[in-house]
Amino acid sequence: MTKTVFETQFEDIPVFKRGKVRDVYDLDDKLLMVATDRISAFDVVMADPIPEKGRILTSISLFWFEVMKPIIDNHVITGDVDKYPEVCRPYADILEGRSMLVKKTYPLPVECVVRGYVSGSGWKSYQASGEICGIKLPDGLKESDPLPEPIFTPSTKAELGEHDINITFENVIEMLGRQRAEQIRDLSLQIYKKGAEIAEKNGIIIADTKFEFGLDENDNLILIDEILTPDSSRFWPSSSYRPGGPQESFDKQYLRDYLNSVNWDKNPPAPQLPQEVVKNTRHKYEEALQALAGRADAS
Repeated sequence: MTKTVFETQFEDIPVFKRGKVRDVYDLDDKLLMVATDRISAFDVVMADPIPEKGRILTSISLFWFEVMKPIIDNHVITGDVDKYPEVCRPYADILEGRSMLVKKTYPLPVECVVRGYVSGSGWKSYQASGEICGIKLPDGLKESDPLPEPIFTPSTKAELGEHDINITFENVIEMLGRQRAEQIRDLSLQIYKKGAEIAEKNGIIIADTKFEFGLDENDNLILIDEILTPDSSRFWPSSSYRPGGPQESFDKQYLRDYLNSVNWDKNPPAPQLPQEVVKNTRHKYEEALQALAGRADAS
C-alpha cells in the first residue's frame, strides 16, 4: 500500500531542521534524516507531494554512497531501521525505506555543481556571456551539447525559500581557502565522472548534478545529504538524446516544464498540481531508480 508522507512529527525526538524535502532530527551525536514526499521546484515547495518519492530518493542515495566509498567516505551510519536508537522504534513504519541515520558534520557552505552538458541555467548563462560561473566555453555550442570536459560550477547554499546563486571558483577559494576549494572541486569531478560512466551503461545521461560536503568530528571531508538523485541531478534517457534543445528527463524537469507552462511567477504559493503531473513525476523517479540502482519499484 502506498503511504504518502508530507511532513513528519516525532514528538519525543527534537527537530534539528526541516529542509525543502528532508526532516532532520537530533539524536545527540547523530542525526536522523527523513526523506519526505515533498517536492520543490524553483526553490519553492509544492503543496502536493509525490507519493513514495522519499523512499525512491533514499534508495538511490544509499546505492550511490556505497558505490563512491572508494573515492570518499560519507555520513551514512545505517539505513536499517532495526539498528536505529530505541527512541526511533515507535516510528519504524514511517522511517522504513525513507530514512538514514547519519553522522553529525559541519556542512561546507557551497553547493558543488558539476556540469557535463550545457543545459538549464548553464545554457542561459552561456547564451548571455559564453561562460558558466566564470568558465569560458567554446563558441557554437547548442543547448544540451556535451562539454569538452565536465566543469565545476559552484553556487551558494541558500536558506529555505531563497535561491542559490552561482559563484566562481575564486569565490570558493575566498570562502574555504585554496586547498579545501581544490579538494572539493577535484572530488566533485571524480564522483561525477564515475557516476556518469555507470549511469551511461544503464541508458541514462547525467547532464549535471550537485554534491554537498561536510567535515566530521575529526575534520575529515565526507559526502553528505544526497547523491546523484533525480532531485539533485538532471537525468536524460540516452535513447532519446538529441542535442539542440531541451531533453526528455527522469528528474523533476518534467515538473518545472509544467510550472513554466502555466506561467507561475516562481514565488509562493505554488499552484496546485494536477493528478496527472503528480503521477507522471513519480513514474519518472521510479524509472530512474530502476535504471540506476537496478532495484524494484520503491513502493
